[in-house]
Amino acid sequence: MKILVTGAKGQLGKEIKACFDRGYTELGTPDVLKLDNTVRYVDIDEIDISDLAAVQNLFSEENFDVVINCAAYTNVNKCESDELTAFKANAIGPRNLAIVCERRGAKLIHVSTDYVFEGNGTVPYTEWDICNPQSVYGKTKYLGEEYIKQFSTKYFIVRTAWLYGYYGNNFVKTMIKIATEKGACKVVSDQRGNPTNACDLAHHLLKLCTTEEYGIYHGTGNGECSWYEFTKKIVELSAISATVTPCTTEEYPTPAKRPAYSSLNNLMFRATVGDEFRNWEEALECFIKNSDKNS
Repeated sequence: MKILVTGAKGQLGKEIKACFDRGYTELGTPDVLKLDNTVRYVDIDEIDISDLAAVQNLFSEENFDVVINCAAYTNVNKCESDELTAFKANAIGPRNLAIVCERRGAKLIHVSTDYVFEGNGTVPYTEWDICNPQSVYGKTKYLGEEYIKQFSTKYFIVRTAWLYGYYGNNFVKTMIKIATEKGACKVVSDQRGNPTNACDLAHHLLKLCTTEEYGIYHGTGNGECSWYEFTKKIVELSAISATVTPCTTEEYPTPAKRPAYSSLNNLMFRATVGDEFRNWEEALECFIKNSDKNS
């Protein structure tokens, strides 16, 4: 199978590469890893997916069977002041991939976000719930989803949240650094969601490669918590002597509006290829235990 991974230098792209290199994931061996694959990894320094001609040229060189799109502009606050960059990366890029994948008969696996929802719920969002993004990041990611649905028929849109992994920077690594250096963290306690280990997400994206179970998926760690509870568990599992103090969103203002409640329900995975996402605490414990040898 010929596979293209875009956004290959991000934490998820690097995790997917590690899975192909090893031939297995932390959760097992998806069918695609049992095949004789040719995988090409690209990032914006090689190809800007917001340039339709560049995407067309890439496909004229190689005819891919599957595209896994991990490319995105994920700096939520900077999206508010740089709408054009966010729009190109999060909406036009996926549109271009959808257009070319449809022409070539390729499957498109696209990673989206919980920010497509308003974030004022009280129970986990299912795939059928109505989207109402409140930030530039959420709006551009939502438009990317809409373009894919408009221009492609063989797509998997996988919404995830609170992603952390062995590669690059993320919330878990930042909190460990702050707790170690300062001995104290102050974290919002009125925003709830699902911490997601990139290993778990990569495993599920790879499971989709060999299927025709097209549609919209939610793919996050099982169980939910607040950022405060997440941080407390990070500090506890890292055996760091530090105090973690809760605060409100109002006490910690940011340029972009964060969803107060954006937990996702992995209903589509459970209905199709199976939901093997670990409980968020179990996945976090595994990450902290193995982070030194994997990063």
